Amino acid sequence: MNTKITVHQSSPADAITDAALGIIWVLVKAAALLVWWALLFPMLSIPLAAAVTAWLLFGWSTATIVGLVGLVLLVGWRIGSPATFTRWVTDRARTRFLAWLRYRRRWTRMLSACGLQVTYGEQVATPRLASVRVGAFTDRVTVRMLPGQCPDDYTGRTAHLAHAFGVLECRAVVVGPSTVELAFRHHDSLAQPVTLPRTSVEWLWDEKEAA
Repeated sequence: MNTKITVHQSSPADAITDAALGIIWVLVKAAALLVWWALLFPMLSIPLAAAVTAWLLFGWSTATIVGLVGLVLLVGWRIGSPATFTRWVTDRARTRFLAWLRYRRRWTRMLSACGLQVTYGEQVATPRLASVRVGAFTDRVTVRMLPGQCPDDYTGRTAHLAHAFGVLECRAVVVGPSTVELAFRHHDSLAQPVTLPRTSVEWLWDEKEAA
């Protein structure tokens, strides 16, 4: 009995097409991310866009002046009102970067490793990461459960999630319909020493005894 094995090989044209489509998809995602960050931080994107526009319309000398004006305004804001600058610029950029670094960039891979994906036929679905709130000691991640899942699926995997994301502890709490909040404790708030204010004790003597 003869067995015939057919091997399908992709042509160079198909490989080039797939590579081109992959590059285009990466560029589209990068452009969407750039637009999103520009909308999140208009105080930074508007001066930059003004400098680029001035360069295109009037040349590099005008663009340099516009860029320096924008830089001076930002430095003046930082010096004049450091609290508002930190709240609207520094803290927002820091929390979004940490949310991406700790959770978003590896969300699908880590939930697959923890057994929290669901297979529907040939499709593998991952619970949606709805929001991330980065805290000084604990991050709170809101997750949308998939159809067929229940809160016990998450409370029973908290130890796996803690090890997967490299934190000290993970707790799962139901916060709404089909919504679970994962609290990732990455620092121990009691491990850092607290400096107490110095107090002085004054002895109040009765005037009669002092006499």
